[in-house]
Amino acid sequence: MNTVPLKTTVLVIGGGPGGSYASTVLTREGIDVVLLEAAKHPREHVGESMLPSLRHFLQFIDLEETWIAHGFKHKPGACFRFAQDDVDYFTDFSTLGPGRTTWNVVRSETDEMLLRHAASQGVQVFEETRVESLEFEGSGDPTSSRPISATWTRKSGESGSIAFDWLVDASGRGGLMANKYLKNRIQREALRNVAVYGYWNEVAIFDEGGPRSNAPLFECLADKLGWAWLIPLHNGKTSIGVVMHQDNSILKKKASGLSLEEHYREQLQLAPGIMGLIGSKGTYIPASCKSVGDSSYHAPSYAGNHFRLVGDAAAFIDPLFSSGFHMALMGGLSAASTILASINGEVSETEAQAWHTTKIGVAQTRFLMVVLIAYRQMQSNPAMFGALKAESYGHAYDLFRPVYQGEDDMAPELSKEDDLSGLMDFTRKFFPLVTDDHAPKAADHIVDLHELNLLLDSEGDDARDVMRRLKLSVLRKDTSAEDADTINGYAIRLEKGRLGLTKVD
Repeated sequence: MNTVPLKTTVLVIGGGPGGSYASTVLTREGIDVVLLEAAKHPREHVGESMLPSLRHFLQFIDLEETWIAHGFKHKPGACFRFAQDDVDYFTDFSTLGPGRTTWNVVRSETDEMLLRHAASQGVQVFEETRVESLEFEGSGDPTSSRPISATWTRKSGESGSIAFDWLVDASGRGGLMANKYLKNRIQREALRNVAVYGYWNEVAIFDEGGPRSNAPLFECLADKLGWAWLIPLHNGKTSIGVVMHQDNSILKKKASGLSLEEHYREQLQLAPGIMGLIGSKGTYIPASCKSVGDSSYHAPSYAGNHFRLVGDAAAFIDPLFSSGFHMALMGGLSAASTILASINGEVSETEAQAWHTTKIGVAQTRFLMVVLIAYRQMQSNPAMFGALKAESYGHAYDLFRPVYQGEDDMAPELSKEDDLSGLMDFTRKFFPLVTDDHAPKAADHIVDLHELNLLLDSEGDDARDVMRRLKLSVLRKDTSAEDADTINGYAIRLEKGRLGLTKVD
């Protein structure tokens, strides 16, 4: 059995997508990296729907060909049914160009693939090794002090500590830094959801044989209290789940007295499109039903003195638009880039921290706005989009598409029509962006200020703050064909051997 070393340059906690990606990128830049993962891969994980941006991330670490050869189910786009009496909205990924569609995946396989690739690139990977605690220098105040070592235990019973210069926390929803030390995680009450899901055999394919064949279906429940997903997988199974607010889930289960599996199957009856694909041949796989927390949350910052938070350890947005995997890889790349920029003196450590926090915050806000508008669409009567002129909806969908595809964070040259300000401008059709002590100037907002307060929770909410400071250059999407988001005058230099932050004039 390999022994965890006593010292490393970068310690990564967590071997999910974000941790594996950050580790791989750093190691390929010549940095000594140790990754400690509590579980043993392969391990089950939900979240099988990918975005087209995945290809960019895979290409950068030379993993795309292996990924394609694995045989994951082709995903040409996605179908959204926001209301039972409304039309379906389809996002066609093929419009991005040849080779820009993506996949539905089995997460146990993708996550292990990323972890094994990290090890093949030189990352020292230790599975079944849990980080129990961190030690900080000086006063030990984690909000200002630098983490310098971690204590760990292994399933074998072995224990020890490892010193490090830098920390990447990719420990998932458990969030070691956020929950145990920073204690700064903020839950979004309006999106405090739970998901219950299971796997099925012999489910029909959406638009089988057509241009949309294999596309996932995301469907609003008939009672407008949640939504369901259907994602076909390459192993012949189909992932089918239901998402709703935790309070509604509790009330429904209490009123019915049903078991989790019975509750799951009862709620699926509220998704007639999905039930139609299950049909008479679809068979539920016994004992596959599980429930997981899907609550959305954020924090005031995602970086500190020589540490970065990545993926679910940083923040989480409702999974309606399949943003989780994208956010994990994007966060891993940002963490690696800002650490390298700080090490190489391209920016100060304080500037690097601010860049990472803003990068995560802007990406989260883009998805949050799309999710909130979709939720209002599902819950409104008449349909929210139906209340707009046709040309307004067309503009809205043009703005939504690059966000959902993940293009804004990785390939701005393919999404020139979209920027954060443009998305926020359209959002004003639904949310009056005014201070609490001023009445909205227009009377045609579908969602009033009180509803906005309920959706965005508090005065200090990060999305509210972003919306109210749209004119700050730090949040403008100034891009060139080579660089992604420009933040504080810097953008990621996406070049192997020279990864970091580069000044943008």
